[in-house]
Amino acid sequence: MTKIRGILILIQFAFTVSITIILMYLFKKSNRKVRLVWANLQLKLMGANLIEEGSYDQSADMLIFNHQSMMDIILFEAIASRDIAWVAKKEIGDIPWFGHILKVPNMIMVERESKKSLIQLLKDTKERLDDGRQLCIFPEGTRTDGKHLRKFKAGAKVIAEKYNLKVQPVVIIGSIDVFDSKRATQKSGNIKVVYLPTVEASKESFWYEESEEKMGEILKQNI
Repeated sequence: MTKIRGILILIQFAFTVSITIILMYLFKKSNRKVRLVWANLQLKLMGANLIEEGSYDQSADMLIFNHQSMMDIILFEAIASRDIAWVAKKEIGDIPWFGHILKVPNMIMVERESKKSLIQLLKDTKERLDDGRQLCIFPEGTRTDGKHLRKFKAGAKVIAEKYNLKVQPVVIIGSIDVFDSKRATQKSGNIKVVYLPTVEASKESFWYEESEEKMGEILKQNI
């Protein structure tokens, strides 16, 4: 049954994402509202019940998350009160037609393992910050099984310390159980979001390593 539901959700995605892309092109200045409506619709269709612990810091410049499913993005698109800017793999933006889901709202696309791309990433993140947007990054660099935290890559640390950002670590638990986008399975259930205290990024501290450790501990405690 979960497999059938997962396939139906993916078919629904193809339809509603296409509509969302069209609406964002038609109403570019309101693309955040369009994404918000779409994300909340997905949560209702999938029967996702949100449980929040701690407080979302709207003033944070950057949010760092663990990553286990496409559901993580949908979830925070529904939660965020600001116009967020996701840092995503360039390969996603290169997908014919559906890649426009990143291009229209001017998300940040990065080519992994490229020094030239890192320079462009720093430039792009500065532009989004200057536009008043909140950066959202998965420092693990890829999805996991939802039970373990991968070693953080350096990208988020470099950006945060370059611009002295306020960073809030966020742990998402159970999103892969509600929707496993790799296996195409879906079932109703709880998704817990734990907000850690916001930290100041500084080269003089171990804020990044400590955030990784705390996020890992919280994930283990909740599995």
